[in-house]
Amino acid sequence: MSQWTLFEVFVRSKHGLNHKHVGSVHAADAQMAIENARDLYTRRNEGVSIWVVPSAEITATATDEKEPLFDPSEDKVYRHASFYELPDEVGHM
Repeated sequence: MSQWTLFEVFVRSKHGLNHKHVGSVHAADAQMAIENARDLYTRRNEGVSIWVVPSAEITATATDEKEPLFDPSEDKVYRHASFYELPDEVGHM
């Protein structure tokens, strides 16, 4: 038997809009990863959606890259939400 792939698991709860990382599972394929994730992380009906991503496919920044990567955004003040007025109908933001 070949070694199973490690998948990162993200679950969206009933109370939230975003998927959150909850852990990892090993599985032979993506469908098995979803089933394993369901069994491990949503046993009490905590979730309404599950994402699984092979760990090897995730790319992230390194801690030492923080300044060069994020510094240029500080000079773009127009990106800050304070420059926009939201209509009253959009009360949840």
